[in-house]
Amino acid sequence: MTIPSKIVGTEIGAVSQTIDARWLMAYAAALGEEDPRYYDTTRAGGPVAHPLFPVGYEWTAALNLRAKTIRAELHPRGVHASHHTVIHRVPQAGDRLLTRAQVIAVRPTRSGTLVVSRFSTVNRNGQPVTTTDYGSVYRGVGTESETRAAVEPLPRPAAPAAGEPRWTASVAVSLQVAHVYTECARIWNPIHTDLAVARAAGLPGLILHGTATLALAVSQVIRRELGGDPLRVREVAARFAGMVALPSTLGVRCRGREGHVVAFDAVDARGEPVLRDGVVRAAD
Repeated sequence: MTIPSKIVGTEIGAVSQTIDARWLMAYAAALGEEDPRYYDTTRAGGPVAHPLFPVGYEWTAALNLRAKTIRAELHPRGVHASHHTVIHRVPQAGDRLLTRAQVIAVRPTRSGTLVVSRFSTVNRNGQPVTTTDYGSVYRGVGTESETRAAVEPLPRPAAPAAGEPRWTASVAVSLQVAHVYTECARIWNPIHTDLAVARAAGLPGLILHGTATLALAVSQVIRRELGGDPLRVREVAARFAGMVALPSTLGVRCRGREGHVVAFDAVDARGEPVLRDGVVRAAD
C-alpha cells in the first residue's frame, strides 16, 4: 500500500458554492454557540461566520482532490493530522466562493504517509477569502520520498513560550454531537456517525471530527482571550494528537499569550493530548 509522491502538484478546478445564513447559523449551532451574532440575520452581511466555518465549503474540494489522488481503498486510513487556516476576509451570507485545491506535500512518517493539501478560496471578484493547509496521515501506507510543490508554506505565527496554563476550560462532548456537526457543517465521513464503519476502520467507537474538536477549542479562546469577538480571528493552526470519543469531555488549555497571538492545546477526559501546538492570531 503506497501513495506515489508524484501526486504532489495535482490540483482540481474551482468548486463554486454560495454561502447562506442558514449554513452559517447551523455551523455555530452545532458547536453550541450562544453569541447572538452567530444568528443575527438582520446584521449587515448576515450572521457572523465561526472561524472554523471554512472547513464546510472546503469539504467538497477535499473530496474531489482525494478522489483524484488517493486510491479509494486507502481513504479509510486517512486521519486529520494538522490544520492551518488564514482568514483574509471573513466569509459572509450571499458570498459566492470559489475553492481550488492542490496537493502541496507528501512525506513518510513513523505511522504512514502525510499528505498536505492547500485550499485557496476567493470570492466572485477573485479576492482572497481563506487559505488552508490541511494535513492527513494515511496510517500504514508508504511513499517513496518526501516531495514538495513549489509553493510558499503558510507562515506560522511564533507561539508564546508555554508555561503553566493561564486557564483551563472543560467542554462537554455529547454522544450526538458528531451527528449534529455532520449535518450542520455539511461534512460527511461515516466514521463519525456510523458505528459499524468506525469499528471496521479499527476504531473502538465513534469519534468527533477533528475540525469540530478544533472549533470547540477555538471558541474557548475567543471567549476568554478575544473579548468574545470571533471577527478578530485572522489565523488558526494546530496539530492533532489524539481522538475524542463520544461522549466525553474535552479540556482546552491556554498555554500563553503574547500580543495578539494565543497558544492553546487540548486534552481528552484522561488527560491525554488531543490538540498540540495550537495558535490563534487575532487582529488588532
